[in-house]
Amino acid sequence: MEDKTFELIEKMYADINKRFDVLEEKIDKKADKTDIIRIENVHGKKIDALFDGYKQLYEKLEEHDKRFDEHDKRFDEHDKRFDRIEAKLDNLSHKVSNHDAKLEVLEGGRKK
Repeated sequence: MEDKTFELIEKMYADINKRFDVLEEKIDKKADKTDIIRIENVHGKKIDALFDGYKQLYEKLEEHDKRFDEHDKRFDEHDKRFDRIEAKLDNLSHKVSNHDAKLEVLEGGRKK
């Protein structure tokens, strides 16, 4: 009779273990799903905010790049104008030197 009782207890123990295993699987699956949902909700919002921030920064950088390009063009135009002005000043300086030389010749001829 002890063998039958032991076998019955052993069978009940095995059945209870199976039920616990099934319950643990269900709990694990549910916990995984809720954890995943929680992570998606919490971190998804944070990731969306980061992407929005990145997009705003990118757009601002694009705007600044356009402005810098415009300024570069203006600087190039100013450089060209300064080069032309410098060339004109050099030409005028050369003419003034020539005129000074001619005046010296003329004034030298008057004194004699």
